[in-house]
Amino acid sequence: QSFKLFGFLDVQNIPCARESVLYGSLGALVMGLGHFLATSRVKRSCDVAVGSYICTMLGYWFYCRYNLAQQRIRQRMLKEGMKNRILFEGSYLDPEKKQTGSERSDS
Repeated sequence: QSFKLFGFLDVQNIPCARESVLYGSLGALVMGLGHFLATSRVKRSCDVAVGSYICTMLGYWFYCRYNLAQQRIRQRMLKEGMKNRILFEGSYLDPEKKQTGSERSDS
């Protein structure tokens, strides 16, 4: 089933959204509770919790999306390399094929 946050953000289908929400919630809980235990101020602790939720969620979101983009670039390069390997394998353009003296003189 699909889980929508705030009524429009589909957490299941957006890459990195689920982890960002979970890590943001955990960060907010830790920071808010830690601030409350240190100062015993409820309103300020709630403000700290909300601020840390936003910072943690956005921080992990950008980190995860950056890594996802890098992974997609590496996959695209690997796919292109595999296609070229299959295309040029066994031909004179194959970089791994050892050329003999007679083949060099023909080129």
